[in-house]
Amino acid sequence: MAKFYFNYSTMNAGKSTSLLQASHNYREGGMQTYLITAQFDNRAGQGRIASRIGIGEDADTFAAADDLFAKIAARLALGPVACVFIDEAQFLTEAQVWQLARAVDDLGVPVMCYGLRVDFQGKLFPGSAALLAWADEMREVRTICHCGKKATMVIRRGPDGRALRQGEQVHIGGNESYVSLCRRHWREAVGD
Repeated sequence: MAKFYFNYSTMNAGKSTSLLQASHNYREGGMQTYLITAQFDNRAGQGRIASRIGIGEDADTFAAADDLFAKIAARLALGPVACVFIDEAQFLTEAQVWQLARAVDDLGVPVMCYGLRVDFQGKLFPGSAALLAWADEMREVRTICHCGKKATMVIRRGPDGRALRQGEQVHIGGNESYVSLCRRHWREAVGD
């Protein structure tokens, strides 16, 4: 029975590494996977999922207007897929999360989503909120704050290195822009 998974965390926890390892495990067993990532996140190149530890795979992409049920159905028409993997799942729209749930239910293919739970202001991304509501299983990918406690929050640094309190929810960046912190250190950084 196919299931719908949401693997979530803060920045730099190894979500993409986990996704790539899981896909590798399927392929090593002779099964095909279908990898999809956000079209506008081209830090590793257009249509590429990459990890900070240096591994990567080519992937299809999604934009906000794409119908992911149709995209998965079209891929399945080309041959069997053991699992669909979605990276940067926080950028999914609510409608796309529902399309993925329908793909699990109606097409019988497992879908594993990997993404951030909250933004730099501590607010849920719309895609993450829908995934938290509709996924069959949720798994936290853990990372740590500089103090050694579990990091559950992230700050976005401005040009001066200080934590930003305002701005667009989406800003593509890595270690130069974001720092994962425990809630206490996040509160200190944002002045709460």
